[in-house]
Amino acid sequence: MDPRQLPRTLAGGRPAARGQELARTAADSAADIFHPLCVIARGLRVLAAGAWRRWQRTPGDRRGPTLLLAGSCAAIVALVPYGPVLSGVVLMTVAAWAGRDRDPAYETGRESEGERLQALYEALVPYFSVPEDPAPLYAHDGDWEEAFAAHSFGHGGRLDSLELRYPAYFTDGEPEARARIEQLLRVKAGRGREYRFDWDEEANRLHVRVLPPLPADIFAQRFVTAPGEAVLGFTDPGAVHRTLPVFDGTDRRDEPPVLWRTGPRSTEPHLLVLGRAAAGTSTLLRSLALQALHQGDVVAVDGGGAGEFSFLCGRDGVLAVESSAAGAVAVLEWASHETERRLLAANRARQEGRQAPEDVRRPLWIVVDRPTALGHLAAADGRADPQVLLQVPLRHGRIANVTVVLGDHLDDAAALLTDPVLAHTRARVLLGAVTDEQVRTVLGAPPRTTPPPETPPGRGYARLGSGPVHRLQVPATPDPYDEETSDHERETVLALLPNAGPAPAGA
Repeated sequence: MDPRQLPRTLAGGRPAARGQELARTAADSAADIFHPLCVIARGLRVLAAGAWRRWQRTPGDRRGPTLLLAGSCAAIVALVPYGPVLSGVVLMTVAAWAGRDRDPAYETGRESEGERLQALYEALVPYFSVPEDPAPLYAHDGDWEEAFAAHSFGHGGRLDSLELRYPAYFTDGEPEARARIEQLLRVKAGRGREYRFDWDEEANRLHVRVLPPLPADIFAQRFVTAPGEAVLGFTDPGAVHRTLPVFDGTDRRDEPPVLWRTGPRSTEPHLLVLGRAAAGTSTLLRSLALQALHQGDVVAVDGGGAGEFSFLCGRDGVLAVESSAAGAVAVLEWASHETERRLLAANRARQEGRQAPEDVRRPLWIVVDRPTALGHLAAADGRADPQVLLQVPLRHGRIANVTVVLGDHLDDAAALLTDPVLAHTRARVLLGAVTDEQVRTVLGAPPRTTPPPETPPGRGYARLGSGPVHRLQVPATPDPYDEETSDHERETVLALLPNAGPAPAGA
């Protein structure tokens, strides 16, 4: 080959392409060789930067003991056989993990999360710091990593959970101080969601987490419960120590229920349900009436007069369904005398050393919707307030196996409900869009969660006696004779009735 043609061949011919390929191969090989070293070097730099930040945050009076402790640990490792080698291997492994390659989008997300946490940290400084603190955990231009023990973000980049530490001098025993912190966290973490706040006063920690919405697709059905148990609704997983199998129309799953125990062994034998208009109070009363029919007898009084309990008429176990003032007074007078009869029969059986009669042991449920409205109607007719007739069942119902369930509007409860009703109904449910102050007034304790952004029918809170306040979603139990009730819902409710049959003509 002519030497003058050699550059032309190298520039555009086949040997030049082969040389470029060899060069790329050599470069790739060098990259493969030096890439682990680059990763380890980057990790060492990250670890060194983190150690330097912690050293800067360490108070001056603690730096000497910290250096002494580090030197002692290094001397011990040096004296242990193979100690330096093992410590070097551990250091290189940690550096390789800290310096690993990350997706740029991931890095951007981490930076955004850090900015959010830093902003939240700065917002908490005025509440968790005092000028007299020599080493404040919260300070302006401080670092959130020491204050926030754990955190997690969702797919949308919004905070899902947070565990923060706060100084011991913070007044976590005062409801007002807690409310200020909870309101701030709710605003900074994002509105439109429900949050749960768990205060650990012993460890000076606050756990915040976003709660998923409660299931609103559970309809009335036969729940697997023991005798004397009634399902008020369903709550958060982990809030109770039991689950029930439920059917949502397409699949079966387990959900945590709020169970209310009735009968002679119940500590809270009577229930009061309050709520806003169309909040689901009548729905819960219908659900409890259907559950009671499989265990005993039911007396229903519809104070609203809308006929929302007329589907119970003519069914086995339903002793009476009344909606007029005269009929309600007559039924409640009978219920008062029946309670006295049961009480005398039970006492006579105990004195004779035998079991109570069967009709006394069979549960009797008195379901009264809108008793305050009945009081207005009774007063107009010159009759006694029906709530007065409930004193005997409320006082002696637990021994006589009589359960009273009352439902009314929240606005009428404080002024129109009598003292015996309020005193003997310590198992309570509050439904609808309510404030924390209303929850505290009705249930006796504030909720541990924020109000939901949307309040579907049957959504609220429940508390049994002195127990915790639970979020609650009542199983959907519509009036089967209502025109707006779908055919599927109507069949579901009617199928739960004893001797269920077709709706009466003209219903």
